[in-house]
Amino acid sequence: MTAPKLWKLVPALLACCVFGLAYGKLPPLNDDQKAKAAEAKAKADEAAKKDAEALGKSQDRATDNYKRARTVKTSTTAPVKKP
Repeated sequence: MTAPKLWKLVPALLACCVFGLAYGKLPPLNDDQKAKAAEAKAKADEAAKKDAEALGKSQDRATDNYKRARTVKTSTTAPVKKP
């Protein structure tokens, strides 16, 4: 089956449009936009730092709970005495 010429042309046009949009450049940032971007980056860095600390604390708690539960299980088992 042969496709109409229009259906052969549509993918080529779409590819050209996508290439044109991807190749276009954004205008440079002005001073206000640079300051806002730096402030947003600082806030994101602080939030990431707090999240990392919280994750570390929760991992420490989980490790402590695991160790505590493991020692309780092993310490409660008494050796069997033979008569």
